[in-house]
Amino acid sequence: MIIDFHNHFFPRPYLDALASGAYQANVQQSDGELRMVLHGDYNIIVEEHHNAAARAAAMDAAGVDMQVLSLTVPGVHSEEPAHGVQLAQIVNDGFADVIAQHPTRYTALAALPLQDPAAAVRELERAVSQLGLPGGTLFTHINGRPLDDETFWPLYEKAVELGALLFIHPTIPLHIDLMGAYRIVAVTGFLYETTTALCRLVYSGVLEQFPTLKLAAAHMGGAVPFIAERADRGFAVYPECRVKLRLRPSEYLRNLYMDTFPETPNAIRFAAEFAGYDKILMGSDYPHQIGDLPGGVQTIRNMAIGEAEKRMILGENARRLLNLQV
Repeated sequence: MIIDFHNHFFPRPYLDALASGAYQANVQQSDGELRMVLHGDYNIIVEEHHNAAARAAAMDAAGVDMQVLSLTVPGVHSEEPAHGVQLAQIVNDGFADVIAQHPTRYTALAALPLQDPAAAVRELERAVSQLGLPGGTLFTHINGRPLDDETFWPLYEKAVELGALLFIHPTIPLHIDLMGAYRIVAVTGFLYETTTALCRLVYSGVLEQFPTLKLAAAHMGGAVPFIAERADRGFAVYPECRVKLRLRPSEYLRNLYMDTFPETPNAIRFAAEFAGYDKILMGSDYPHQIGDLPGGVQTIRNMAIGEAEKRMILGENARRLLNLQV
């Protein structure tokens, strides 16, 4: 079974809500394209972003059996708290409707109103216990508040209690500065965001405090596989890097799951050698401009690794991680 772990979907009721103009994020026509816009970045919206039937046809063409749907930038956390709660419920109810219509093709990770951590706890519990979703999505910072902030610790406690997965996806850097040109935010800024957020989760002691918390990180964990030895070096030489840790940072980072987008064979191999082939999840970032659904599958199929390892990456790991029964 081939499962695409990292891809994005905008339920139609969510797009309709944004098009009303009542929220910080909005949907607008620009040069004949439908765009979702928030300060600093935008997404071009295509039919497959919100049409589950059209998406299923593209999955068939690529040989993908199932996708794990998630919301992407701008999320719902840039809104006023009450609006964030409202939009999260619209998104998650929309996900549940898509899953009900296509139960063997889709599951989804809940949108969470992270600007209100207590509300995020309640929405995660609703999404998992009532809607049957296997987890939720975090972003690398929440309006400037880092994920290691103790206001988020009850959310991590609830995720552990529920056995829910939390997927860390990058968001727009606080100060895009030189990344504002040439779409560098999407090309490298997102990787910087993920790397920084994961290092903070380690050094702050969050992963020490919640050792059974299930976390997956987008884009191969940013640069984490490549800087893990440097993180260990910091632990060895800087007292402030080891105040809250018992183990070297790399030992916590190896417990993370990572997806394979961008589809770079040498980088995927390096990440797998760092964390283990049982921690790697095939992802496509579909249907964004930068995404590639057929390439997500073919990259793994063409790699010079064992067939067992290919099966793990292409679906077995995601099926086990999310407790999928299909």
